Amino acid sequence: MAVIHEDQILLVKRDMDPERGKWSLPAGFVDRGEDPQRTAIREVWEETGLEVQIEGLIDVYYNPPSNKGGASIFILYRGQLLGGTLQAGDDAAEAEFFDRCELPALAFASTRDAIQRWLTDSRDDTF
Repeated sequence: MAVIHEDQILLVKRDMDPERGKWSLPAGFVDRGEDPQRTAIREVWEETGLEVQIEGLIDVYYNPPSNKGGASIFILYRGQLLGGTLQAGDDAAEAEFFDRCELPALAFASTRDAIQRWLTDSRDDTF
C-alpha cells in the first residue's frame, strides 16, 4: 500500500528473500477468502505498526515470478494514515517514511514504478 504522509512515503526494508535488504511498499499475500483491501490494511499494520484506511486503487501490477519467488499480482492501494506507532514488524527489518529526494534502494519493478509515479506526479492527490 502507498501511504503518503506529510509528503513522505512509507517503505519497509525487506528481511526476507526475494530482495532482502532492499525497500518496498508494505505488502503481502492474501489469505484464502480474505478481501484484498483487508489484506493491504492488515499487512501495513503487521509490517509497520500503523493503522491506515484505503482511499482508493492506484493500479494493479503483474510481477512475473522469478526463481526466487515473489507475488505475481500486486494490487496497489493508496492509504491514509490514521494512527499507530511506527515500528518494524513481521517480515520487515525496518519501517520508515522517506522524502522524495532521499529514497533508498528499492525492491521489485512494481515498487519502483509506483515510486516513479509518485515522484513525477506533482498533484499528490492523484497518486
